[in-house]
Amino acid sequence: MTMARDLERRAVEAVSEERIGEHLAALVRVPSVTGDEAAAADLVAGLLQAGGQAVAAERWDVDAQAFAADPRHPGSETPRTILPLVAASVRAARPGRRLILSGHTDVVPAGDPGTWSTPPFEPVTAGGRIRGRGACDMKGGVVAAVEALRAIASLAGPDGLLPAPFAGEAAFVGVPSEEDGGAGTLAAIRAGWVGDAAIVTEPTRMAIVTAAAGAITFRLAVPGRAAHASTRTEGVSALEKLEVLHAALRADEDRRNAAETDLRMRALGLPYPTIIGKVRGGDWASTVPDLLVAEGRYGVRLGQDAGGALAELRAVVDGACANDPWLREHPASVELTGGRFDSIDQPADLALGAELAAIVTDLEGIAPEIVAVPYGSDMRLWVREGGTPCVLYGPGDVHAAHAADESVAIDEVVRCSRVLAAWLVRGLTAD
Repeated sequence: MTMARDLERRAVEAVSEERIGEHLAALVRVPSVTGDEAAAADLVAGLLQAGGQAVAAERWDVDAQAFAADPRHPGSETPRTILPLVAASVRAARPGRRLILSGHTDVVPAGDPGTWSTPPFEPVTAGGRIRGRGACDMKGGVVAAVEALRAIASLAGPDGLLPAPFAGEAAFVGVPSEEDGGAGTLAAIRAGWVGDAAIVTEPTRMAIVTAAAGAITFRLAVPGRAAHASTRTEGVSALEKLEVLHAALRADEDRRNAAETDLRMRALGLPYPTIIGKVRGGDWASTVPDLLVAEGRYGVRLGQDAGGALAELRAVVDGACANDPWLREHPASVELTGGRFDSIDQPADLALGAELAAIVTDLEGIAPEIVAVPYGSDMRLWVREGGTPCVLYGPGDVHAAHAADESVAIDEVVRCSRVLAAWLVRGLTAD
C-alpha cells in the first residue's frame, strides 16, 4: 500500500459514528431559522476547534445591510443585521490545492408544531435516523463535512501541519442565508474563501449533482373593483382575475417543461415548477375584493439567469392581461422579491464529479448517480462568483427537506463523511 493510500485509510477510519450522532443532535437542537444563525455558527466553530491544533478556525460576522450593496448580491427574504460565518482549514507544509467543503447553517421555519410527531427542535434518534428541523437540510451534511475535516486533522504532525505527501489545504466553510438566496456564500467568497474545488453537502441521496435549475420568488398584484356582495356583477373580483393569470402560469409551466431537451432535466419530470404559495386580499366578507396580492416561485431554466426568468414571467403575465378586457385596462404588476437563484449547468463528465465518483466506487463498491436537480443552491455562486468548480453531494433526501418530521439516516451521514475524508486526502496527495 502506498503512503497516500495508507493516509486515506487512516482518515476514513478516523470518522466517528458516535461523534457524528452527538454533533448532529446538538446542531439540530439549535433553532437556526434563516436570519438567526449566529448560535449555530458558534456551535460549528466549537466543533471545528475541538478537532485539535491542526484546525485553524475563525468565526466572524458580516454587516448584512452593507453587504446588500454588493452588485452581485443574490437577494434575501428575511430581515437581518449580520451574516454569521465560520471557516476552518487544515494545512500541509507544502503549498498546493485548496479543497473546500461547505454547507449552510440556516433552516426553514418548522411550521405547525402539531404536524410533527415530536417538537421540531428536540432531536429524536430512532430507527437509525435523527429527526428534527434541519436534520436533512442540511445539518447532516454540515456535520459530515466537519467530521471529515477533523479526520484529516488527525493525520497532522506535532507541528500541526499535514505531512508529506500532503500539499495544500483542506477547508470547511459554514454559511448562513442559503435558504433565502445565498448571501452567506457570496460573503465567504468575497472574504477570500475560494479554491480549486468545492463540494456542497446538500441532501442529494448520495448522488453527485453537476447541474441545477434555479428559482425566483415574485409578488403579483391583481386589481379588481369593489362592490357590495348583493350587486357583485357591478364589481370586478380580483380573485377571478387571479384565476385568469393562474391559468396562464399553468399553461406556461407546461410549455417550459415540454421544451426542455436536456435529458438530466427531463428525467426530473417537472424541472421548472411554478407555484403560487401565498395569497392575501379582500377586507370584508361581503365585498367584492378590489386587490389580491399573490406570492410565488418561478423556475429558472438551465442556461438561464434570474433576470431571464423574470422577463419570461412578465411576458406571460402581460400576455394574459392583454387578452382580458379588465386586465387590459388595469394590468397586474409583477415584482421580484426574495432570493434570486440562477441556474448552473456543468457537464455530467465534469472532472470533479468523475474524481468524486471514483472515490465513492472505491469505498462503497457502487458507482453513484450523476444527476441534475430542480432547485437552486449555492453551487452556482461557488462556480460563477468564486471561480471554484463545485458539485453537490450529501446525505439525505430532498423530499424530506422542509417537511414535518424531517430526518436523515445516521449511516448516510457517516458514509458521506468517509467519502469526503477520502476525497480530501486523495486530492491533496495527488502528484
